[in-house]
Amino acid sequence: MSEPVRSTRETIDLLLRTITEGTRDDLADLYAEDVLISNPFSPDGVPDESRGNAQLRTRMKTFQKYLAYDEVRNVTVHETADPQVVVVEFTLAGRLVPTGQTFELTSVNVIRVVDGLIAESRDYSDGRRVAALFEQIQAVDA
Repeated sequence: MSEPVRSTRETIDLLLRTITEGTRDDLADLYAEDVLISNPFSPDGVPDESRGNAQLRTRMKTFQKYLAYDEVRNVTVHETADPQVVVVEFTLAGRLVPTGQTFELTSVNVIRVVDGLIAESRDYSDGRRVAALFEQIQAVDA
């Protein structure tokens, strides 16, 4: 007998826990093979779209040497009329691995879950803070 599929809310709760308690592979495992991640407000130099789990997984592994996630707080999950879609507000607190400098990033994500996996996510983060983080990462690599 197959395991029951996680509900949308269960998947989101697991996502929020896995950000800080799991590996980047654990996190990528919560996304569908054909997932579409879009970042409509991404600053220059930051990709505004990621297609497919393989690309997402590669991107996550690339950034794990730069960004460590310590806490997800100020979480509010808004359920919508569509049972597959939720709006999640949260603040991600972490640090730059090479320098230990801390950061906070507030985001609002519109997430679609199909069969217990994230099929689509539109991520709206503070563009200025994302740009500052990428500048710090580039400075480390310089």
